[in-house]
Amino acid sequence: MQMNLPLMSFLVTGLLSTVYGAGGSVEYCYNSPDCNATKWPVIAPQFCNGTRQSPINIVTSEVQADDNLTVFTFNGFNDNSTILNIQNTGKTVKINLDDSKMNVSGGGLQSHYNSIQFHFHWGNGSSVEGSEHTVDGKQYPVEMHIVNVKPNAAVNDSNKFAVLGFFIEANNASGEPNSWKTLTSFLSNITQAGDSLDIMNQLTVESLIQGVNLNKYYRYLGSLTTPSCNETVVWTVFSDPIKLSKDLINLLSNTVHINKTTDAFITKNYRPPQPLNGRIVTSQKSEAHPTSASTLHRTLSISTVLLYSVLF
Repeated sequence: MQMNLPLMSFLVTGLLSTVYGAGGSVEYCYNSPDCNATKWPVIAPQFCNGTRQSPINIVTSEVQADDNLTVFTFNGFNDNSTILNIQNTGKTVKINLDDSKMNVSGGGLQSHYNSIQFHFHWGNGSSVEGSEHTVDGKQYPVEMHIVNVKPNAAVNDSNKFAVLGFFIEANNASGEPNSWKTLTSFLSNITQAGDSLDIMNQLTVESLIQGVNLNKYYRYLGSLTTPSCNETVVWTVFSDPIKLSKDLINLLSNTVHINKTTDAFITKNYRPPQPLNGRIVTSQKSEAHPTSASTLHRTLSISTVLLYSVLF
């Protein structure tokens, strides 16, 4: 594909990114008036101006109960060989996963989904909020998305992706928790766009979500939150935030650059909430028995199954 010189120059600044989806390729950005999120419905009109867009503001008083939203099964989340590498994409920090070892099922999903990567959206340090989803208007400093894909799904399958969203909340501790201290320590090795570092056998996904009640979540049908904004996502947004010290959150905004180290840091890489357009947000039954992250790798025993048969 040929590009004119002004566009090539713009790409070099790191303000644009190309994403390939069902709607073809589209160049977008977060921080330039020519291509930021307000322009996405224009530059990627096939989906970005659709009626099933993400993220959304979750209004808890309007959330409806759904008996089908049961416990999840997470395979490979406690395996430190499943986290392959960490990358600076110029838009976010992305961690690639071994999808042959990691998958998610249950939780009302109609299929099992292979886990392919997780990435982050943030504001600017711990004091400028940057989560994509909000709850009753509350925005968190960071949001983590674990992206899972249905095997052999068609490009336009409305349930092709199952994305797990985790809010990250700041606290006044220092360098905690240790798993996040390890993960953020790798950022100094990926300061420029395109940088990548092998981090296999360093930590597990399970260790990053310790303390989150994985039975407290919201569910709705939405889209990818970057162009082409394909409306092919089953969203799960967990209500309990991950607790992270401010100094570790700040590293996202003062370590990784949109291109070269002489360019700006990646900040405010989030899309604002989109109209609900009549969609229903659901949640599991209030009496659902909590499942902690420490039990992700265990298979339910017969006694546990019997217990759930009583509860449900």
